[in-house]
Amino acid sequence: MARTQKPLYVPVKAKTLALNRRARRDYDIIETLEVGIVLYGSEIKSLRENQVQIDKAWAHVRDNELWLHNLHISPYSHSVAYAPESDRVRKLLAHRREISNLQNSINQKRLTLIPLALYLRNRRAKLTLALAKGRKQTDKRQQLAQREAERTIAEIQRHQH
Repeated sequence: MARTQKPLYVPVKAKTLALNRRARRDYDIIETLEVGIVLYGSEIKSLRENQVQIDKAWAHVRDNELWLHNLHISPYSHSVAYAPESDRVRKLLAHRREISNLQNSINQKRLTLIPLALYLRNRRAKLTLALAKGRKQTDKRQQLAQREAERTIAEIQRHQH
């Protein structure tokens, strides 16, 4: 059985918590950025138990701050005290210059911000955020056909050697 590779947008020594697998299919990734995420209470413990869903999440810039919507973190199973709302809007941490660059790209080029991966690095929760352009259905079909053609060419070359 083939060994799975860690995606390029997750650092080598990081523990992957969640991946947005549909992002590569639905969007053309232009640029990626690693950002921190503000968590409350027992949310980090829930993340360590992999109680997170990232597939419908999206981000935007408001008042020169990054905000993440629709990241679902289930309540911690052993928590007795305060449990934050599981689908609340969470603040993302990035440098002011990076945020202004993202804002300019979003406004000028009509791009969107989508999360690609959530992981733990040095005991801190990090998110890989992508500046991306949405694909149309025909673009997706062309990409699949191109990938299939490359696969068959590689298979033919493997058998010739």
